[in-house]
Amino acid sequence: MPRVELRGLEKRFGRTVAIDGLTATIEDREFFVVVGPTACGKTTLLRLIAGLLRPDRGEILFDGVVVNDLPPPARRVRMVFQGQDYALFPHLVVYDVRRWSNLTFPLRLRSRAMREISEHVRRVTQRLRIGREIFPRRPGELSEGQKQRVAVGKAIVLPPQLLLLDEPLSHLDPHARAEAREEIRRLHAELKTTTIYVTHDLAEAFLLADRVAVMREGRFEQVGTPREVRERPLNTFVADFVQSYREAVRRAFL
Repeated sequence: MPRVELRGLEKRFGRTVAIDGLTATIEDREFFVVVGPTACGKTTLLRLIAGLLRPDRGEILFDGVVVNDLPPPARRVRMVFQGQDYALFPHLVVYDVRRWSNLTFPLRLRSRAMREISEHVRRVTQRLRIGREIFPRRPGELSEGQKQRVAVGKAIVLPPQLLLLDEPLSHLDPHARAEAREEIRRLHAELKTTTIYVTHDLAEAFLLADRVAVMREGRFEQVGTPREVRERPLNTFVADFVQSYREAVRRAFL
């Protein structure tokens, strides 16, 4: 699983600076959470790492090798996208070993044998507790929690070397969200995959992360363990961000 290095990374959209000279390292097998307000550059960063966007300046390295020019399939990166459809194929059922379906798509794309497809999907559905009763359903017939599980399953049915998660729990209700967090953390421990997770929810970041990066305007204001960020903020922006989290927790228990 790769050690990911970002060196002086920059990305602009016209006059808007989305990523501003960002330098950081995500360690092998680390669960690294990027947290920050809306439009601070979190999703753009994931798309750059995945190869869906090209940086204007700077380098992205996997295990010391620059991957700027590698297309997405060659990077062995899987990404779970933000949004209610989670980038599932709306016209395909969840799973049918005999034909194209959401869970078989990555395997059939690589011409894997039916027996291998069946074994890969069996392992994934067991890990994610995807019940057989939803196999013949299309995404529009699934609950938000079911769609989230299928999207993660589609991302890991071929084990990636790097897993990118873009606010995958944002459309779940609080109970389902809490359950999904536990599943994602357990899954990371089982797969031992380097994971970069994006959220605007600091509580979620503190619960999941080995390290947290607090992002603002395309830069990391602080990178550290949840305890370091919570107890020793480096500047007023991080301190205010942590304070808003504390106030939200206090209100939840009033």
